[in-house]
Amino acid sequence: MNGVGLERLGPSVAELVLSEVEALPQDLGRIEGIILAAGASSRAGCFKMELPLGDKTLIERSIDGMSCVCSRIVVVGGFRVDRVRELLGSYANVEVIENENWRNGMFSSVQLGAASVISDRVFLLPADIPLVPPAVYVRLLAEEGEILVPSFKGRRGHPILINKSVCQEILSEPKDSSLRNIIRRIGFKAVPVVHQEILIDVDSSSDFDSIVTHLRELNATENAT
Repeated sequence: MNGVGLERLGPSVAELVLSEVEALPQDLGRIEGIILAAGASSRAGCFKMELPLGDKTLIERSIDGMSCVCSRIVVVGGFRVDRVRELLGSYANVEVIENENWRNGMFSSVQLGAASVISDRVFLLPADIPLVPPAVYVRLLAEEGEILVPSFKGRRGHPILINKSVCQEILSEPKDSSLRNIIRRIGFKAVPVVHQEILIDVDSSSDFDSIVTHLRELNATENAT
């Protein structure tokens, strides 16, 4: 972990995150991320990945949070995958792969992403949960377990952190299964965090309006400190 992507966070946030990353154990091994971005965004009424959140798009926000701890991020696209590649062309540590079977549901993207993993541990994040801060990733990496799930006031959110053995379980699972089935079978460890952003997703236009407001509040708080 070398702080790739910290320059995108702004100097004050980057300095804080870098100190947290450096405080992690040095034997964590290689960390990767998988971002699930294949859906058609039908309920939102537009293509969510290119929605503007401040000076960045939704998919860029999703990537920026994990960039500081991941040596490689795999974005699984499907619907309008060429547009996703266009949006992410400036990210050196991001690889966009195409799920030609994206209509089969999210688990098909999970399996495709898991097949590309070469690291010891990997984060899984739906792309429409764009405001997860770097501190959540750092907090999860400080814990041990096959499946780690962040929780805010008892409510479980994203991203989840899994190890390589869980990736093998994902790949051996029937195509009509789900990640939830695997988590239920293996079990998980809930990791409390203080960031409600792990619960905030964009599923509709009203969700997007709420996220824009929340982002403005976050920026105002940061500028005041």
